[in-house]
Amino acid sequence: MSSISSKEYKQGAVLSFGELLLRLSPDDGGQWLDDNALSVFVGGAELNVASALSLWGVPSQYFTALPKNGLSAQVTDYVDRLGIDTTKAHYGGNRIGLYFLTKGKDLKHDALIYDRANSAFAELVPGRIDWDKVLDGITWFHFSAICPAVSQQTADVCLEVLQAASAKGITISLDLNYRSKLWQYGKQPQEVMTMLAPYCDVIMGNIWAAETMLGIPVSGNIHESGQKSLYLKEALSTSERITQLFPKCKVVANTFRFDGSGGIDYYAALYMDGEFYSSQEYRAESIVSKVGSGDCFMAGLIYGFYNGQTPQQTLAFATAAAYNKLFVHSDATTNTVKDITNTINHG
Repeated sequence: MSSISSKEYKQGAVLSFGELLLRLSPDDGGQWLDDNALSVFVGGAELNVASALSLWGVPSQYFTALPKNGLSAQVTDYVDRLGIDTTKAHYGGNRIGLYFLTKGKDLKHDALIYDRANSAFAELVPGRIDWDKVLDGITWFHFSAICPAVSQQTADVCLEVLQAASAKGITISLDLNYRSKLWQYGKQPQEVMTMLAPYCDVIMGNIWAAETMLGIPVSGNIHESGQKSLYLKEALSTSERITQLFPKCKVVANTFRFDGSGGIDYYAALYMDGEFYSSQEYRAESIVSKVGSGDCFMAGLIYGFYNGQTPQQTLAFATAAAYNKLFVHSDATTNTVKDITNTINHG
């Protein structure tokens, strides 16, 4: 048994670390200008994880950096009402980060515009935070590759907190979120992420993110047949390589979401203790939003391990949770454990 499955988490909380963002969602026709109204969502990859865990009954804490003003107070109150403990948030700096995403569009191309420069989180520097205090009572620490993509100093802060969490024996999970519009400060993702991955016990993403961020090559002809068996074989190879390169890592998860004219296919795989598991495959002709689906999958992994589920049960829960999120407008899921269990049973 690995430390992931045998460790007792019930005595501690899960801390999600990352930048809180406001998502502004104009429609692609410009009607928002005539209506003088713009949809706003409170988001950020790690906050989406924290929200799901709180909804599912896991003690959930959140570390971010915000300016000390009335807007931050309103946002923090909103997050608190989700059942997330925000008392460890750092207050300083001048602004909250924003991003614009055109309604109904993916996190790609011109539909996504970041406005995060000089945000309170982006201005964090090493040596400013008492990590022993922040990590008190925490048994699981989660972050994503979006954090070190913001700037060199945020990457340095990530390294600092990972070292502190690792020294305390806290389980650390990483989502290999790749955002091509970030990573603009002169470093390639591999240069940074290969310095952070050695501290992680759980790494989640997909085979292409592992190639971009960890330098693990993907077979060049994998798309020729589109066969699920070949994708899963590649996931196994990537997972084995990750655990070889980063021996602290005990669990690797890979998600697969394929969008086509006929709808969306979604499935996932999990590698743990030398065993490889695959999920059932879900298919939908249309969805509501792709935002936060991967975050929901990550939350599902944490939920499963936190509650002592088997690897196959954990994978099933995470996959169903991520699939269900495709039908939710907001950044974070609103589906309960019962909703997700029903999907597993009737998927």
